[in-house]
Formats: sequence, C-alpha cells, structure tokens
Amino acid sequence: MCPSSAYPKLLAPLDLGHITLKNRVLMGSMHVGLEDGKGPLKKLGAYFARRAEGQVGLIVTGGIAPNREGWAKPFAGKLSNRLEVWQHRYVTDAVHEAGGRIAMQILHTGRYAYHPMAVAPSPIKSPISLFRPRALSRRGIGRTIAAFANCAKRAQEAGYDGVEVMGSEGYLINQFIAAHTNKRTDEWGGSYENRIRFPLEVLRAVRAAVGPEFVIIYRLSMLDLVREGSTWEEVVELAKRVEEAGASIINTGIGWHEARVPTIATMVPSAGFTWVTRRLKGEVAVPLVTSNRINMPDVAERVLADGDADMVSMARPFLADPDWVLKAEQGREDEINTCIACNQACLDHIFRNQRCSCLVNPLACHETEWAVHPVRRRRDIGVVGAGPAGLSFATFAAGRGHRVTLYEASGSIGGQFNMARRIPGKEEFDHTIRYYQKQIELTGVELKLNHRVSAEELAAAGHELVVLATGVNPREITLPGVEHEKVLSYVEVLRDERPVGARVAIIGAGGIGFDVAEFLLHGPGHDAREDPEGARARFFDEWGIDTTLTNRGGMRAPTRPPPTREITLCQRSKGKLGAGLGKTTGWIHRASLKHSGVVMLPECRYEKIDDVGLHLTVGGVPQVLPVDNVVICAGQVSRRELEGPLKARGVEVHLIGGADVAAELDAKRAIEQGARLATAL
Repeated sequence: MCPSSAYPKLLAPLDLGHITLKNRVLMGSMHVGLEDGKGPLKKLGAYFARRAEGQVGLIVTGGIAPNREGWAKPFAGKLSNRLEVWQHRYVTDAVHEAGGRIAMQILHTGRYAYHPMAVAPSPIKSPISLFRPRALSRRGIGRTIAAFANCAKRAQEAGYDGVEVMGSEGYLINQFIAAHTNKRTDEWGGSYENRIRFPLEVLRAVRAAVGPEFVIIYRLSMLDLVREGSTWEEVVELAKRVEEAGASIINTGIGWHEARVPTIATMVPSAGFTWVTRRLKGEVAVPLVTSNRINMPDVAERVLADGDADMVSMARPFLADPDWVLKAEQGREDEINTCIACNQACLDHIFRNQRCSCLVNPLACHETEWAVHPVRRRRDIGVVGAGPAGLSFATFAAGRGHRVTLYEASGSIGGQFNMARRIPGKEEFDHTIRYYQKQIELTGVELKLNHRVSAEELAAAGHELVVLATGVNPREITLPGVEHEKVLSYVEVLRDERPVGARVAIIGAGGIGFDVAEFLLHGPGHDAREDPEGARARFFDEWGIDTTLTNRGGMRAPTRPPPTREITLCQRSKGKLGAGLGKTTGWIHRASLKHSGVVMLPECRYEKIDDVGLHLTVGGVPQVLPVDNVVICAGQVSRRELEGPLKARGVEVHLIGGADVAAELDAKRAIEQGARLATAL
C-alpha cells in the first residue's frame, strides 16, 4: 500500500476542464505583507514557490486591489497597469518553475480600507477603520466593475492561472450584498435582486475579460455572522447566479472581520464550519471549497470523505509547514509542523503593519533572507531546558549537523507548552510537542529527561558552548498573608493540579491570568480532545451561531451554562484588562470571560490576604473579596542560576527564551530566538 492511499480523497486530482489540479488542497488567501510596496515581488515569489515545491494543488495570493480606492492601505498590493504586471511576473514564474499553480485574489476593501479614499455602497463607517467611506456613485460603480475586469486581465497577462474574486469577509462586494451595509435606494440597493447585481456584474465582466479557459474562484460569504446579513435562501440563490455568471469554483467565506464571533482562532473547533459548505452541496455543479480550522491531513480527508466539499482551503497551515501536502503524500504526518491557530506571528503582525511569519515556523516569509545550511564545522553543544526555546534551538542546530545534547529536568519535553495545552481551546498545542519529539528523533538530538544538570557536569561534558533555555519562575510578590494556605501560583494550578475552590481571585490580568481564568471556568468534560462533538456544540451555543441557518446572518441568541466558579480578575494598572493580549484574539478572550461572569477589576492595590479573603483597594475604594483561593499570576523572573558558574569555568554561554527575557510566556519570541541562534552558529 502506498503511503498516499491513506488520503484518497485529499490527494485525488481535480479536473476543471481546461486544467487539472494535482490534488484537492487549496492554499487559501492570506495577506503576508510581501505584496506591498514598489519593485519586483521576488520575496513573495520565493515564499509561494516554497509552498509549490511542497505540492499544494492551487495557491491563492493575498488580496490585490484592482484600483487605489480598493487598497487596504496606501501603497498596498495593486494590479492595474503594465508595470505591476512585470512585478507579478516574479511571483508566477517562481511558482510555475516549482511545478505549482497560482491564482491571484482580487480584493477591494471598500469601507474596511485604512485610507481616506475609501468607498462603499453607502457612507457607513466600519468599526475596524478610522475612515468613513464615501458612497459610490452610479458612474463610480461602473468604473469599479471595469477595474475588477482590468485587474483580472492583467493577472492573466502576468501569468496567473486564475483569479479569486473576493466576495466575502465584509469587503466591498459583501458590503453591496448585505442590507447591513447597503442602504441604497437606486438599482444597486433595496431588494436582494438589486444588492447582488454588483457581484454578478463583476463576475460577468471578469469572465468576459479573461475568456473561458481561465480559473475564476468566487469567495462567497455563506455565513455573515452580522446583523442584517444574508439568509440561507439568499446565499443559495447567489451561489446559483455566481455559477451562471462564470465562476469555475466557489470558495467558502465565514464571518465578517467586524463580526464578534471567532472564526479562525485556536478555540474554534477543528473543521468547525464545514457543515456550512455541505449545505450548499447539490445546489451548484461547480466544485465547492470549504475552509477554517483545517490543519491536519486526517481532518481534511474526513471532510472530503463525508461529502462536505470538493476541496479544502488552508492558509496558515502553509505558513507553519510548506511541505504539508508532501508529508501527507509520503506518510510523514508526524513530521508536519502543525498550525495551532494562535495568530500571534501571522494575523497579529499584519494588523500591526508588520511582515507576517509563524510562531511555530519563524522562517515563514523570510525565505530569501534566512536559510538553514549545513555547518562547515561540527560543534558539541549542550542545551539546558526542553521548552519551546530549547527545542527550537536544539533541533535546528542538530539539523544543521551540530552534536547536540538536550538536558531536561522533568520527564517530558514541552516546558511551558505543557501548561498551555491544558487551557480549554489550546489543546492543539499538543501538535507542537509531537512535532518537536519527532524532530529530536530525526535530527539526532541526544535527549536526557529527568536530568537536572549542574554547571560542573556541563563543563565536564566538554561542550564547546552551552545554551541556557531554562525558562522562568513565577514572580513572588510582597503582600501580607501571601503565605496563606489559600494562595496558589499559576504553576500549582495548571501544572500541579492543586485543588481550587468555588470562589477565586486572580492577581494579574496578563495572558497567564486570562488563561488561568479560562482553565478554572471549565470543569471535566470540556476537553475537545475527549469530546469533539460536545466542544463543537458548546462553541456554537456560547457564540450564538445558528447551525440550522434559519436566522438572517446565521446568528441566534447565545446560550451559556452557568459558570462553575465565581472568578475575579484583578489588575494593578488602569484601563482595559488584557490590553496586551493578541491584536486579533484579545477581544475573544475578554468576551469569553465576560460571558462566564468573570468580574474584571482595574486599578487594584492589594492590601493583604487572610481567612476572610483578598483585601484590596479598587479605584480608591476599599473592599474585600471573600474567596477560597487567590492565584498569583504576577509575572515571571528568568532562571539563570547556571550562567555565572558556567562562565566562571570558561564556558561560552547563550541565553534564549525566558532565561533571556522574562516577558509573560512568549513562545513566539522563544522559538524564533532559538532558531536564529542555531542558524547563526
């Protein structure tokens, strides 16, 4: 049996008539920051070519604007003239030389634009942009349709195999479709027939511009998740009309960017929205693509085998591992560096106007600047600590050819990840530990578990250099009563499983404080690994997602079980709690805790802890929280006790991860720092 037979649906070719895709995997559109600016798009070409080498069936670029009004921001990616055709040739040539196929997404941001030239069907300001758009005139609508057609023709000239017309996620086309953003009273607004006129005219113009033998994907918003969104009957009608207008493939869009429902974050259940695509099966004849939170081959195969779709779309999983498809073909699933949907180095970067990368694969989007080459001289290296930083350094260094010994005091690898993966919604951190366990085996790292190594032993071992990835300890605070039996550290709660009472105060409202609150809110039976169907149902209930699709926009009133504990989250500083959480996920964590009745107190001054509870002053007003336990999440301090003794013995020492900087539990920085040091030696 050949390895690929484990995924017969996933790896089957897809015949589109004039071209055949090698498999059913679409690398979905995702802006990475390499699309923008002037000059040839060489870095973007190298990024996509690396994914083409990994055997993905069809790549879709990040959104490229058809005109300046459609820019996401000033000087963002655009294709409307011959000079820009030349720039994009570097992308298509690189992908085709690597044996891949690539389509360019045409994206007009509409009212989501972050610039003063923003336009929309109606002058309604978006909650995620500073700029109020001006309403397109009838003539302006005609020019915009022509701009889409011109952009598609230019994409064809640039060598793309197709285009994706972005009609979802709340961008311009979606803004015309939904009554939520289209308040026009002319022939482009009012009735649903009028509101879908714009996407259909765009598609007809695009098909006329590129001819019959060119792939046109239409990204259809199947679940708006906003007030006054489309009904399911309207979605079906539009899908049929989109097919008639010339689409080759229909891709699934879930939610608008302004929707207050998580759709791609780590707490979203695996393949949590494929049921939406399945509802459209049989209504149209063109292939359907499903998307959102599909990150492993077995999941993708099950989705296709169950008949949910004809293709699966994944974007971030190809940041994490460009060889995802190749490893599935070769039966090397345990070697896949799996996307954990953390958003920390991808979407958070993009929304801060930074280049995209990946927490678990910091080489992503740096293909032309940061390469891993075999070493010229092999060195003997000792690494202390098998957390994210130590694992990253050890496997990168050993992979280059160094002799690496990895010392870990506990009985397993993972470090702080072993606590993080206990948080509800973060179960997929398991994948990262599995990946590193396999990399240790493949790269020949000598792993010594249950081994608390001393400076004397490290010096005697003859290591040429020692890398300390020893992590952090919880910061101790000075507070009367801190030694009380009801006081626990976050390590005692998450790692040591100390019992916690029904009423809890948490001191510290950073990422760890939020994680501890989430952990304490959920009792047994909430682990998605043990009960995936139950986890999916709870997610839909909590966030008010209408799985019957009887309500407009796919929304209903949320239903939430009563919280298992009374929790108060305390912060010393003024302002919003969790302000330092992820740019694109912080609101989810705050909303989730509020849904469960967690009380959030800013501007706290802690007075003492006693049998009664936590005494504190909040905004100048004294009060007492009558709690059973107080959990301390007040920061960390670096563990560096080996640094001095090693240097005194003349050993070259490097600090990485928490041992270098104790700043929350920053796995992104730890993994990147480990990889950069390993590739620099």
